[in-house]
Amino acid sequence: MSLQPQTMQCCFPKGSASPPTSPGLLSEVLLLLLLLLLLHPLLQSLALQLHSALTGSYVPGTHSVAFVTCLNEHIARDIARYFWKGELEESTEILLLVKTRTSKIGELSNYVRSIHPFEIPEIISLPIDQGNPGYLQWMEENVPRR
Repeated sequence: MSLQPQTMQCCFPKGSASPPTSPGLLSEVLLLLLLLLLLHPLLQSLALQLHSALTGSYVPGTHSVAFVTCLNEHIARDIARYFWKGELEESTEILLLVKTRTSKIGELSNYVRSIHPFEIPEIISLPIDQGNPGYLQWMEENVPRR
């Protein structure tokens, strides 16, 4: 039995190295890619919501803190009104900034909830990405790990 080399014939037009593409097919592919890019944040958001609902856990990055500058206190009060238990709430609050290790946020949160008069106190953690190196070094040396 002898093996003979076989030649394959290509169905592309002579002188072409790839299959022909129609303008309609190309525009459909581009439209599909654009649609996927536009839907990506929506699909990601839905996946995070599903994960949170199924596991009962919070997905980091789902919510954000917004810092808003206001021209005066009157405007700030107008913006800060919120609903609590179906009624418009207006109250004076004082913002306390606590700097600590990220690993201690759970402990801090438990402590604040144990002594805070609000039914649901606002406790939000924002990690420090950058800052004054000297201050960050001071925190490293002075905030206990345990």
